Amino acid sequence: MRVSRIKEEGAAHYHIMSRIVDRQMLMNPSEKEYFRKLMRAVEAFSGCQVITHATLNNHWHCLVHVPERQPVSDEELLIRLRHLYSRTEVQGIAQSIQYHRDNGHEQAAEAIKARYTCRMYDLSEFVKTLKQRYTQSYNRRHGRKGTLWEERYKSVLVGGRGALLTIAAYIDLNAVRARIVEDPGSYRFCGYGEAVGGSKAAREGIMTLFEHLDHKSDWKEAARLYRQQLFVRGEQLAEDPKPGFSPEAVQAVLDAGGTLPKGQALRCRVRYFSDGVILGSRSFVDEAFKRHRDYFSPDRATGARAMKHGQWEGLCTARRLRMSVIQVPHLA
Repeated sequence: MRVSRIKEEGAAHYHIMSRIVDRQMLMNPSEKEYFRKLMRAVEAFSGCQVITHATLNNHWHCLVHVPERQPVSDEELLIRLRHLYSRTEVQGIAQSIQYHRDNGHEQAAEAIKARYTCRMYDLSEFVKTLKQRYTQSYNRRHGRKGTLWEERYKSVLVGGRGALLTIAAYIDLNAVRARIVEDPGSYRFCGYGEAVGGSKAAREGIMTLFEHLDHKSDWKEAARLYRQQLFVRGEQLAEDPKPGFSPEAVQAVLDAGGTLPKGQALRCRVRYFSDGVILGSRSFVDEAFKRHRDYFSPDRATGARAMKHGQWEGLCTARRLRMSVIQVPHLA
């Protein structure tokens, strides 16, 4: 039974992740920058918001907010189209819509709009547009053919107090876990690094994390609070010139029946974040489980499963993982 495509009817947050086929290391700095710009263009077109993201050498992560579907005016449609289509294409679409409006053909005008608005406010369409457009560009620029991405993208529904901040920190620490940088602010291909570099969209994404904790703040304050989260309140990462743990050290803690502090766990690969299906507070997971009951075994009585091997402060998932929950990567 495939359960990795749970989608809410209304507004929701998702952690999505996708890998390059055969896990090839194809994303050099120029490719990462192209992908980042394309992601922002798809974001502006789709109406979905990228809260934060990270692009590594062979995979990428993104925390996305998909809002309620909203009506899109003719003017707004044309503004959004300019992020993905050429000026000539947009002019042609505008002229077609206006022609039908002028002649009283409202149904025809709406049909033209629907070709594009159906791809807005939808997680699957956001990922599809991003991956397809990047593949087409990459193959064209490198004289390549065929698929670029491995299998289906992974998606985890995220919610509940504190869950978004935990997932965001996990994503922005990818380059630290991979030993690419010591400070996540130095990695411009993640949301935090992009925000430190001055990106308005990236800063707005991070500021929303604290709005969900009922704490509205400007960028200066949000940057301070978020950096504390990333550096686990100033511990460990700031003191460790080579951040990360050996697989043996982590396994020793787990074999002894212990749990990793949250900061340590976030510096590892944690399968809950990509394979948990639903992640959040116990109440959030239970309620989402009820809404998507058909995705699970009829013998299952409850939804929330406590996350193990880390001090997760009450976070739960909808899928209980039994093996390799926490891994220490040697490569990105």
